[in-house]
Amino acid sequence: MSVRLTKVAKRAGCAAKQPPGYLFALLSGLPKSTDPNVLVGSATADDAAVYRLDAERALVLTTDFFTPIVDSPYDFGAISAANALSDVYAIGAAPLAALAVVGFPDELLEAAVLAEILRGGAEKAAEAGIEVVGGHTIRADEPIYGLSVTGIVHPARAVTNAGAKPSDLLVLTKPLGVGIVTTAAKNDADTEHALGDAIVLMSTLNRAASEAMLEVGVSAATDVTGFGLLGHLGNLLRASAASASLWLDAVPILPAARTYAQRGIAPGGTRANHRFVAACVEYGPDVPIEDQLLFADAQTSGGLLIAVPEERGARPHPPSSGAWRRALRGRCVSLGLVVEHRSRPSGAQALRSRGAIPTRLLRLARAALPRKASATCGKHDGPHVAPGRGST
Repeated sequence: MSVRLTKVAKRAGCAAKQPPGYLFALLSGLPKSTDPNVLVGSATADDAAVYRLDAERALVLTTDFFTPIVDSPYDFGAISAANALSDVYAIGAAPLAALAVVGFPDELLEAAVLAEILRGGAEKAAEAGIEVVGGHTIRADEPIYGLSVTGIVHPARAVTNAGAKPSDLLVLTKPLGVGIVTTAAKNDADTEHALGDAIVLMSTLNRAASEAMLEVGVSAATDVTGFGLLGHLGNLLRASAASASLWLDAVPILPAARTYAQRGIAPGGTRANHRFVAACVEYGPDVPIEDQLLFADAQTSGGLLIAVPEERGARPHPPSSGAWRRALRGRCVSLGLVVEHRSRPSGAQALRSRGAIPTRLLRLARAALPRKASATCGKHDGPHVAPGRGST
């Protein structure tokens, strides 16, 4: 039996997440945590929970699972595992062990398909230095796979999304667009043959980026996944009571994703993100809809978005320390700066967000990227990043 996994799933990858507008309204009605050992809970929409055990140790707890984003069972398992592990890495923690979360349509797909999914996840976990030590399965109409990961971190060294400060440099470690590329592939419209590059990106652990941010020392971090760049940046800024200005042309985009967005290809999750941020984004008149969708594109196993103190990011020069070069084996891009709420974006500052203000949070307008604001980290040996969109 040969069945394309993406054809038996209505939604794919992190685009299957409940949209932020729906989810945040539900979470706001839940009881607030009163346990003093809960260092990070759901209040700031962070990547994982952090629970203090003692003065030296805190557990990091996260669960992430979704439906197939690619047809290969093995790649689906590996991508799902990398995506779940990313939440631990975004906190600056080390993973300890994982449990598998599985839903499988055993009347539609052969058991060998599930075996490959599990193998992909287990081998990606092994790459991260941990084991999948158990899990739970149910019968389902669509394949579902992911991990519940437990990690460990020093309570005082957890990197949350709530610490960004004015003048911090914002750094992104993977290009955007995998949601749009995988949707094109699912619809047999990947004419640029970009799926292979997207799979490499999604399968790449954020461990090296996490290690680099710990070595450099950062203010805040999050990973960019189902809510897109704008959604996760908005969460970071709200949690930090800060604003940000981004250089629009610095945002790294997979070239094929731009091509497909111009053709109107985008997953439902991306469009939901775009609708959600519409209430808090002011787009300049020269920002086309495809750019708006790319910044809202639902990423699966995306990169880390990191706020680096100005003196450690070496602004106006790119973050070029040995830590970044060793860690990323490719490219990281300086997107812009965290600023105070009262600051207005200058001609070179393309994106503004006022995280603590309930209306019109973001302002987006196209601007030329100042040469001094571009950032590359070592030789790029991964998927190509579009010229003018973060490459130099």
